[in-house]
Amino acid sequence: MLLSGFLLWFLFLKPYDYLVSFKVKALPGTINQSIKLWNTSLVGAKIERSEDILVLKQTVLYNDSIFQYHYKIDPINDSTSMVKVYVTDMEHSFNNRVTHPLFHTDFEKRVKNSMVELSDNLKEHVSRFKVKIDGESEIKETYCAFISIECSQIEKALGMMKNYSILTNTLVTHNIELNGRPFIAVNNWNMKNDSIKFDFCYPVKNMDSVFQHPSISFKKIKGKRALKATYNGNYITSDRAWYALLNYADKNNINVEHQPFEVFNNNPNMGGDELKWSVDVYMPISAP
Repeated sequence: MLLSGFLLWFLFLKPYDYLVSFKVKALPGTINQSIKLWNTSLVGAKIERSEDILVLKQTVLYNDSIFQYHYKIDPINDSTSMVKVYVTDMEHSFNNRVTHPLFHTDFEKRVKNSMVELSDNLKEHVSRFKVKIDGESEIKETYCAFISIECSQIEKALGMMKNYSILTNTLVTHNIELNGRPFIAVNNWNMKNDSIKFDFCYPVKNMDSVFQHPSISFKKIKGKRALKATYNGNYITSDRAWYALLNYADKNNINVEHQPFEVFNNNPNMGGDELKWSVDVYMPISAP
């Protein structure tokens, strides 16, 4: 009776064909974004929208098969997470379940190879940046010129690069004195579809009057309390510090606004070791 019940579950009711598990020295947000980035390198792969950074579903087309990867990310501590990947061959599921316990199938080999590739990509990515939580700090009040940008998280740095010369050249042309490092203020972060709306800003001296420009506006950034982290690495992935700050806030019962604020301390155009590039990253603390 027990055997027949197990066979019924294994062949027909089990919600996956194969399970792979591995540990990564990274927080769930970093793993979530890295899986999505890896997905873009695969032919015939698609990520389904998820309500939670801890869960992802991916479909990959392999010849006549459609593989579904169901990722579950479980944080172990502040530096390590467990990734469990439940894999199903949507076209040949029953055949895989019958043959897998008896043979090393092509399905098993393909899954193992893809997960080794993902694991290696994750380890390599994590080695290319650092995040240090500095604790409670303050976003300083400043007056700035800015350009509003709407894009995906991964396109944030590209959006800045496209608009950097427009912003700086226009300010220089109008003899406006710069007053600090460039920064971004995120106004909306949609974590369900990884999209952001932000202002790319350059601090300037207060002016009695401003010029008119189709893309550039001026405003005062109000000072506010915030959690702060220091990010070192390529600016493309400085959002890894956003997730680290959210994790810190959750662990310490601090209510924060999901509106990251980043101050860039280096000019990437000058090159050099990316691990020496630094960003001061803030997550505003919600008003009581």
